[in-house]
This record gives sequence, structure tokens and C-alpha cells, in this order.
Amino acid sequence: MADVSAPRIYSCHNCRNHVARHEDIFSKNFQASHGRAFLFSHAMNIVEGPKENRNLITGLHVVADIFCKNCGMALGWKYEKAYEESQKYKEGKFILEKFKIMKENF
Repeated sequence: MADVSAPRIYSCHNCRNHVARHEDIFSKNFQASHGRAFLFSHAMNIVEGPKENRNLITGLHVVADIFCKNCGMALGWKYEKAYEESQKYKEGKFILEKFKIMKENF
């Protein structure tokens, strides 16, 4: 049984490095190239790659791939800029692919 006083954390599936907190989930209704993904308002212990234009399901965005700071595994991306007004809420938020993270203290 999980310790109820410990924070619920998402970790890198490869090395268990903590990368996000459960309370920072903005939405669970996202799709990445390999399945479901979560949108987080914050992420930690990650490294950002270079910014690039990417045409996603919801249109053109400027994104930066994000990697685990400990092992270098690609985890998802950060939305840097959305060109469409309806997508602006994503700016500054992080997509973590569900199959690349694991739950801790749940």
C-alpha cells in the first residue's frame, strides 16, 4: 500500500527518475504517436531539445522534445507556441507519453 503522505509522482519508465507530479496533470485526454499521453502544467528533471515547428493533430505548433535528465530517454514534448487561438492554452505545458512514465506512491 502506498504511503498516503508521500506525493504521487510520475517517473521515467527506464530509470525511475521523477519527472512530474500527479497534481500537475492538466489533461489526460491527449494522443501521441504511440498512444495516450498526459498534458502537465509542469515537469521536472528533464532536458529540452531544440525548438521546431511540428504539424500535430491540432495544427502547427512550436515544440521542443523533452528527455529524462538522468538516462536521456525521450518522454514527450513541450509546447512552446501555438499558432491557433484555440490551442494557446497548451503553451508552456508538457506532454508525457503514458507508456514512457510510471506511477510512484499511488
